[in-house]
Amino acid sequence: MSEVLSEAKLSYNDTEPDIEKIQSQFRILLNDRPLRLILGDDFISQLQEWDEAITKRRSEPFSIVILGDFKRGKSTVINAILGQPVAPVNVAPETFTINSIGYGELPSAEATLKNGQRIKLSGDDLAREKLEKLTAAFPDSLEYIEILNTSEILKGIRIVDTPGLSDLDMLDKQVQDYLVHADAVIYVAGALTPLSETEQLFLASHVRPQSFSKFFVLVNMIDAIDTMEDIEKVIKRISDRCGDIVSDARVYGISAIDEYRRKIGLTRPDIKGFQDFYEDEFLKFETDLKREIILQKDIIRTRRIITMMGLMINDTAARIRMIYEMIDLDTQRLETFSKSLEEECASLSEVLEIHKPKIQLLATEMHQQAEQWMYAFFSKLREEILESRNTASPENLEKYFYRYLIDKVGEAYRKCLEYHRDSVTEYVENMGDALSDKLGLKGLGEVEDVNEESMSLLNMIVSKSVLNAASSGTGGEFPSGVMPQMKKILKRKRQTDIVDIALDNFSEIRENTIKDLKSAYSLIEENALSHLDGVYQARVDFSLEAIRQAKEISQDSGSGLMKKHLGNAAKIIKSCAVILAEYT
Repeated sequence: MSEVLSEAKLSYNDTEPDIEKIQSQFRILLNDRPLRLILGDDFISQLQEWDEAITKRRSEPFSIVILGDFKRGKSTVINAILGQPVAPVNVAPETFTINSIGYGELPSAEATLKNGQRIKLSGDDLAREKLEKLTAAFPDSLEYIEILNTSEILKGIRIVDTPGLSDLDMLDKQVQDYLVHADAVIYVAGALTPLSETEQLFLASHVRPQSFSKFFVLVNMIDAIDTMEDIEKVIKRISDRCGDIVSDARVYGISAIDEYRRKIGLTRPDIKGFQDFYEDEFLKFETDLKREIILQKDIIRTRRIITMMGLMINDTAARIRMIYEMIDLDTQRLETFSKSLEEECASLSEVLEIHKPKIQLLATEMHQQAEQWMYAFFSKLREEILESRNTASPENLEKYFYRYLIDKVGEAYRKCLEYHRDSVTEYVENMGDALSDKLGLKGLGEVEDVNEESMSLLNMIVSKSVLNAASSGTGGEFPSGVMPQMKKILKRKRQTDIVDIALDNFSEIRENTIKDLKSAYSLIEENALSHLDGVYQARVDFSLEAIRQAKEISQDSGSGLMKKHLGNAAKIIKSCAVILAEYT
């Protein structure tokens, strides 16, 4: 499915007969008992999940999921789009619900509990205080709230308002399910906290793999920034970060509360004089939303279905081919290979110990390089601070210097860690490939696909390790050890010259930044080493399981019959692939 899908062929009404034909063919495979036994329970379960996901995508309304960290104004964004107070706002984290908002001839709201019970709600029930009390009194935990509204924009679509994503490790399965079944995503970021490492990790690990054709990022609360220069800087920073993760992301700087107040006719405070900018930016977003998502919803949905079917066909074809090849493996060859593999596995700890010092050395070299960069940075920063006395007015120094200092130090600190992330990932990836060779994985069945899957997991683990190192005990985008000096500058800036205060604390700011860098790189090393053990063991476990399956198949007296079932299945898969090829 690497080729571009032709939009001219993607009208859902035109493609529906072919989609139905492919799905019907796969259900023949799912109902073939001998084939189910050959393919295995796990793979059959995976096929059933594909089938259910495709059915759901075909039957449910076009779904736009609103994502973002907590307190980024997601609900206010929805209310601004609809021009009505529909989504509950100011809800506490522990009571936040998933809200599915769709079209209805009359406004209504209904709570669905995990036990399936449905409870009618009034509009007043969606207010924070009342919703918290109701939720606590429900006989079972709340699954989601379905809200129907008369807004024309909701015809044929639904908007899903999700809880905040502050803790990725505890990301609610419900939110993940909505994301997997989403047709489009709007991510709401905060202008005052421009896309943290946690948010970047979420985009990389949960959004990018979904390959959405349209992905919008709203930088909300832009009205909290004082100057247009700073607004442009924040939008550019988020655009750059998003571009590194999701290449076709569209980024808009908006004030959802200002737009909402405009649409319902309330007073809009305009102290900074940027009201026209807020309105123009929201209009750009709304225009693109309608033109590129809502009006294109049938094409987008069809493209998603076809992509899913392509993955399903490829996965099944690969599984059939691997098992077919295993049937022909000679028993003696399997025994020899198995014995060799077990011997290699026995020396796994020795292999790991050989590689670990290389990771430790790499982390040490990176840390030393980062220290050199940071000392050079602080030397230049001191010159800039001294020069600011001659180039900036006292009023601007008083107003902007503290933020300037925070931004400069934080950016330098973050870039050190970001620069080395790819190097760590690449190095550990190469080590994983070397281990595959060592364990002899290159000679069995569909090893290349297995290696790609393992390396995808490995890349995610290492990336997460690096990001965790930047946020665990080191202040995220800013070195935590520097905060006492920064607070001292902020506290005393009205008592004396802020530049003098900064210079008085300059050495401590520099040394504490260097100290925090050391902790961050130590944690990078620690996480890379500990996760490497797990990834290596997963590769060993896979290879042992593949050998076990191969032995079972080779000993089966009905191998000829198995080949027949697999051949019939392969013909069905090929016919499905031919149908799908018309849309590529």
